[in-house]
Amino acid sequence: MTRMFVDAWDPAYGASFSGGEADGPASPSSAQVDTDVEVPAAQWAPIDVPRGIRCPDVVLLVDGVRRNDAGLWTAEEDGTSYPGLAASYAAGVVRCDLRNGVAELAGARVSRGLFTASPSAGELVAGSVRYEIHRVSGTGEASKLPAAVQAPLTALEIDVSAAARDHGSDGADLLVVDGPLRNRRQLPRTIGYVKTQQKQYLSAALTQVVTSLRAGQRTPVFHLGTVWGGWSWYLRLPGTSGAPWAGIVRVECSPDLTADQAVELAGLSVATLPRFASSSYKDPRAPQNLVPIAGLERRLRGMLGDVRFLHRALTMATARGR
Repeated sequence: MTRMFVDAWDPAYGASFSGGEADGPASPSSAQVDTDVEVPAAQWAPIDVPRGIRCPDVVLLVDGVRRNDAGLWTAEEDGTSYPGLAASYAAGVVRCDLRNGVAELAGARVSRGLFTASPSAGELVAGSVRYEIHRVSGTGEASKLPAAVQAPLTALEIDVSAAARDHGSDGADLLVVDGPLRNRRQLPRTIGYVKTQQKQYLSAALTQVVTSLRAGQRTPVFHLGTVWGGWSWYLRLPGTSGAPWAGIVRVECSPDLTADQAVELAGLSVATLPRFASSSYKDPRAPQNLVPIAGLERRLRGMLGDVRFLHRALTMATARGR
């Protein structure tokens, strides 16, 4: 008889994994995967928190949010027209002092940009708000403009992360990036936290190790030969429904590290991340949406301002320009 499970995530946020069945991600990855990094693939088994491991005194969690404020069109002198996107985005860092049980906002910044392929467009001033010009390559189709916001948002996350570490870091902290590391892999003592599983990287036999994890356990470290590359592992957070992939997250660290350094970070992550797991009665994306990240997202969205006000200001600014 087929067993069924209700995904704990609110359907408005999609699913905790992208697949058609309850057995996990359905889309296989074409990446070259080395599963013999920590132990030979034939010896894969769930790994508990190492004995004697000490969590860092300080954990920094960074995240960013973005919002499309308005779509625009340009009218060029030669009669051509280009689509544009006015977007707001923000990044921030939560500093969690585990030794003293205190969490605080360590820094946050808001930026706004006008994204377009128009060769003549400049920055756009809407009242007291300034949208810096970001010229995209190619023809700049409207459907591709939202993706162009990711690069400056990532740069903003790197800036606020570095600033937070410059003020009060003693070199013994851990930085958790919400999402894949990508071009943030140069940040020291940093792990990427991937809470939605979209690709299947492991064989069926090793996937069974993933789904057999108990709360607070992880898989051995493996290496991904993707464009960004890197060391990776899965772990399961507490407070799940019992579904095969419930509470499973993938964690990654920089390919510039040695295998031993990656294994050390993996042990640190499985000792640290479960402490921040959210509860289903508080968060529609529990347990993967970590409590400090959820609070940071709410704070950052509030900092973006009233989208209705901004849309009206943009409409008036472009009307004056005409």
